[in-house]
Amino acid sequence: MAPPEEGPVRSGKGPVREILETVALALVVALVVRTFGVQIYRVDGESMLPTLAHGDRLLVNKLVYRIRGPVPGEVVVIRDPADPRRHLVKRVVAVGGEEVEVRGDEVRLNGLLLDEPYVNPESPGTYNAGPLTVPEGYVWVMGDNRGASLDSRLLGPIPVSRVEGRAVVLVWPPSRFREEVPLVSAREYR
Repeated sequence: MAPPEEGPVRSGKGPVREILETVALALVVALVVRTFGVQIYRVDGESMLPTLAHGDRLLVNKLVYRIRGPVPGEVVVIRDPADPRRHLVKRVVAVGGEEVEVRGDEVRLNGLLLDEPYVNPESPGTYNAGPLTVPEGYVWVMGDNRGASLDSRLLGPIPVSRVEGRAVVLVWPPSRFREEVPLVSAREYR
């Protein structure tokens, strides 16, 4: 008896069908990852200067807030309450149950003055808000460029359900890879 032939096993499918199945599977995997996992977002505008500039690209973890809530100091992407097709990049300043008050450049949380080294000192805040207690299930977000930011001072608290995810790393432009970009900042008081 002759030994069996070695070589590739034929699937019985034609090459066109195999290619189509592979492309379909790749599209499904990409859609699932983009919907539930990670996505790249583009910074639109100057509301996060000096931390982030217009045109910067961020890798955003969309899964993290299915496991836990946003944490103060994190840079997040939210759906714009006025236009759900648009996204805003902001920093979480307060979470549900915390009292926030904004007077110009000063932010007080539960009566304590917040130290914010990431804020653009050349663009002072001009809006006042509060004092108000952020409702449970909401966050208070602000841009680092306080003089040019559409944020909770005008929009009010943002439902956590509108938070798309947490910015993890700056992925574009390459010229900024060596810079330290504070996408998370521990809360400190003055």
